[in-house]
Amino acid sequence: MSSTDSASRTPVYFLGIGGPNFMENRNHPAFKKLGETGREITTKVKPKAVVVFSAHWQHGPTTVAINVAEKGELIYDFYGFPPHYYEYKYPHRGSREVAEKVIEKLSKAGIDVDRVQRGLDHGVWVGFLAAFDPKENPLDVPIVQVSLLGNEDPDQHYRIGQALEQLRDEGVLIIGAGMAVHNLHDYRKSRGNGALMPYASSFEVGLTEAIAESKDRQTAMSALLRREDARSAHPSLEHILPIHIVAGAAGSDAGKRIWAMPEGSLNWGQYRFGDIPAAHT
Repeated sequence: MSSTDSASRTPVYFLGIGGPNFMENRNHPAFKKLGETGREITTKVKPKAVVVFSAHWQHGPTTVAINVAEKGELIYDFYGFPPHYYEYKYPHRGSREVAEKVIEKLSKAGIDVDRVQRGLDHGVWVGFLAAFDPKENPLDVPIVQVSLLGNEDPDQHYRIGQALEQLRDEGVLIIGAGMAVHNLHDYRKSRGNGALMPYASSFEVGLTEAIAESKDRQTAMSALLRREDARSAHPSLEHILPIHIVAGAAGSDAGKRIWAMPEGSLNWGQYRFGDIPAAHT
């Protein structure tokens, strides 16, 4: 692919998205940075549609699910929060047309897909409220969510992304939503004492190096999950697997860190693969 062709396709993003309480923590540095990245997307990338993968939706061991609903619903998939948390809205719409394009690409790659009707889970809409404020920076394009597989195989998730790479030539923006480092057990244990876990930084550095690998990024990213600090950074892998998908969708485009911030046993890293389309810079 020529540099001209590469510049005309959408980049690919991985965004660090917090839990439900994150949406009311507007002074958090990650909230503000998501807003900056979201404005980059709406004003420079200007996608025609968004396909998003969240840490909070896993499906079958060898089958993904895709939301084909046109109406934009939300799922309040969290418990024990104040009642008003369940009244938050994130206005959006789906697209059966975009969903069918995704299904076609995945099916051609031999990946089984189930069609479902559901809302966006909080692993998407909480972060999108920060990135794409409905009043100040609306993302006025269809949003189609696709599940992860119900397994922890990074290569299978990478292949999902590879199957969808060509959608970028049609103006479709692919986003992975998760966390660069996510250990809630240690976070709850150390909360309030300011203790920064070493892996919150070391694993993120390894992640940044892996996504920047130009010769064999898939192998580098698979090896990332065999590091000594990997299971401390991710006791379970659902929050890191979305970046394997988006890295696969990136093809040969370079990956780089936009921003990262370790906090306790978390890291709020954001990453972009590919360049901002030249026509909009």
